[in-house]
Amino acid sequence: VQLQASGGGLVQAGGSLRLSCAASGRTFSNYAMGWFRQAPGKEREFVASMTWSSGTTYYADSVKGRFTISRDNAKNTVDLQMNSLKPEDTAVYYCAARRGSIAGSSRVYDYWGQGTLVTVSS
Repeated sequence: VQLQASGGGLVQAGGSLRLSCAASGRTFSNYAMGWFRQAPGKEREFVASMTWSSGTTYYADSVKGRFTISRDNAKNTVDLQMNSLKPEDTAVYYCAARRGSIAGSSRVYDYWGQGTLVTVSS
């Protein structure tokens, strides 16, 4: 399994970015995909998760209403649309995959992408 995250960059507070995670190496119909982030000096934290087959989603309270996770079956990508960005959203964002249902703990994810940096300036 390979996961390739992209789309990070520098944006002003209140702006938007769209991250994309390209997944390859197997069929992901029985998988859940997740986005996590890690700010400097902090632990990795859950952002959002989605089951590939049903599209069930789950969000961290800190991003609910601002971020949207979605999938593109044709492209085999899982995207994270981030709106109304805040300086506290600054972090390296990682996509991850696990066989089974959505989950908020990084410990249950088996595969990880390399991360993409999002910087939100005030």
